[in-house]
Amino acid sequence: MSRASVSLAILAAILVALPFLLGNYALSVATLILYFAYTGQAWNVMMGFAGQLSLGHAVYVGVGAYAAGSLFFHYGIGPWAGVLLAMALCVALGLIIGFLAFRFRISGVYFALLTIAFAEFTRIGFDHLDWTGGPGGMFLRVAQRDTWDLANFRGPPLMYYYAMLALAAGAFALCAWLLRSRAGYYWQAIREDEEAAQALGINTFRWKLLAVAISAAMTAVAGVFFAFYYNNLFPEQIFHISRSIEIILGPVIGGVGTLFGPVLGATVLTLLSDGITEALAAVGWEIPGIKQVFYGVVLLAVVMFLPNGIWPALARRLRL
Repeated sequence: MSRASVSLAILAAILVALPFLLGNYALSVATLILYFAYTGQAWNVMMGFAGQLSLGHAVYVGVGAYAAGSLFFHYGIGPWAGVLLAMALCVALGLIIGFLAFRFRISGVYFALLTIAFAEFTRIGFDHLDWTGGPGGMFLRVAQRDTWDLANFRGPPLMYYYAMLALAAGAFALCAWLLRSRAGYYWQAIREDEEAAQALGINTFRWKLLAVAISAAMTAVAGVFFAFYYNNLFPEQIFHISRSIEIILGPVIGGVGTLFGPVLGATVLTLLSDGITEALAAVGWEIPGIKQVFYGVVLLAVVMFLPNGIWPALARRLRL
C-alpha cells in the first residue's frame, strides 16, 4: 500500500474511534468540522474542479434545509423523503443559474455576483413566505431520545457525528472518483483554459452544468442535515453571505481543487475559531465580529505564504 493509502486508513480509524475519547461539547465541534469538510467538498466540485466561482452557495443549503424541514413540520414526513425533494429543488435551481450564466457567457467575477444575487433573492423570498415561518423562523419538533431514531433522524450527538462522518467520507470518495473520471478531466481542462477545451471538442456548456448540478445536489444534503441538527431555520441566518463564506474558506485555505484541502481547511478554521472564542469567553471579553476578523487574517496569511493552500505544501513535505 502507498503512504497515502496507509495515512487515509489511519485517519479513518481515528475518526471512527474519536467519539469515545470526547465529551459532548468536543463531539459537537468535531461534527461541525465534518459538516464544513463536506460542504467544502461540494463547493470544490464546482470551483476546484470546473473553475466556476460560486459565492452564494448558501442558497443550496437554505433551500435544502427548508424543503426537508417544511415536509417534516407540516406533514410529518421524515428527512429521507425530504432529502430527495431538497436535492431535486437544488439541482433545478443550480441548472437555472448555470443556464442563465453559461448561455449568456457570464463568467469569472460576474458569475460569482450572479450566485450572490440568487442567494439574496431567495433569502428575501423566504423572508416573506409565511408557509415557512417568514422572518420569525421555522422550528422543528424535537423529541429527546437516548436511542437512535434513523427514520426521523433523531438521536444523541453520537448519531449526528457518525451521520456527518458517513456523509463526509462519501463526499471524499465521490470527489476522488469524479476527479479521475472523464468528467473530472474535462472539468480540469475547462478550468485551465475554456477556449482550448472548446477547441478540443469538449462541450463546455454541458460539462459546466453537470458540475453545478452535482455541487448543488451535494450541498442540498448538507442543508437537510443542518435543519434536523439545529431544528430551527431563519432566512437571515441560513441564506446570509457569511454562510457561503464559511463554506468557501475551508477549501480555499486547505487547497482548492484537492481532495484533502477542504478537510484540512475545515479542521484548521473550526479548531482555531472555536479556540479563540473559548479563550475570549474565559477572560470575559466579548468582541463582535472577532470570528470574521480571524477568518480574514488566516485567509490573508495563506494567500501571502501558501497561495495553493496548506495541503499541497504539507503533502509535499510528508511525501503523500
